[in-house]
Amino acid sequence: MVKQKVKRWSQQVTETSNALDLEAGVFSWDDPRKIARSLKRSADNSDRRKASPFRSAMSMLNFYINRAGKKLPAEQRDILERAKGELRELYGRPRRQSD
Repeated sequence: MVKQKVKRWSQQVTETSNALDLEAGVFSWDDPRKIARSLKRSADNSDRRKASPFRSAMSMLNFYINRAGKKLPAEQRDILERAKGELRELYGRPRRQSD
């Protein structure tokens, strides 16, 4: 029996998102500030996004966190959650209590 390679729809969205051109491996980096700056740069430079740059960047970050689910190591989840706060700061938005 031949095993088929399963490709998740969420993986396809992350890899081929038409809204943002993400740097390779951005969600695996260990510096929340660097992740936030990269997402901001991608969102600000995109002319294909439908929402504001802040919403597009935050949506992509939340999408990745939510779709990775239980497979995302706790340490990396913490880094990505801190990247949310950094992203808010870069866009001049107030930080939330949990950030």
